[in-house]
Amino acid sequence: MNVMPKIDSNEDEIDDTNLAAASEVEAGIRDFVRNDIAYLRRPVSVTAPEAPLEPSSAEATANNVNSLIQRVAGTSLSEIENLISELEALRDMLHAEGQRVQREISGYAQLSQAAMKSTRMVSDNVQQWKRTTDSLRNG
Repeated sequence: MNVMPKIDSNEDEIDDTNLAAASEVEAGIRDFVRNDIAYLRRPVSVTAPEAPLEPSSAEATANNVNSLIQRVAGTSLSEIENLISELEALRDMLHAEGQRVQREISGYAQLSQAAMKSTRMVSDNVQQWKRTTDSLRNG
């Protein structure tokens, strides 16, 4: 298994940590596989009964590999969980801002309608005054 670090200079420290962790996982897996199949490589003695692989040794190796994988994956999982919680907070904030903008637009629409009504009333009054002054001049 080959692990290639990213070239981005901002992520050098994270990549070094990931590379070290990946190397550690690879070494743990190799040790596990070697220990798991080591009994197959041992020559079988005709006079001595075959000694079974100790279950505690295989179990300890498996637990070691599991803890190693959990440790490596734990960092990534915690970062993903943090990212998810940040995205959820951002979604909630955007939803609240969207509602605020809708309220503001509604308020501006009401204000615009009130301004149009006022402008019509002023225009009607000016037209009425103009008619009255025209009739007084002609009359």
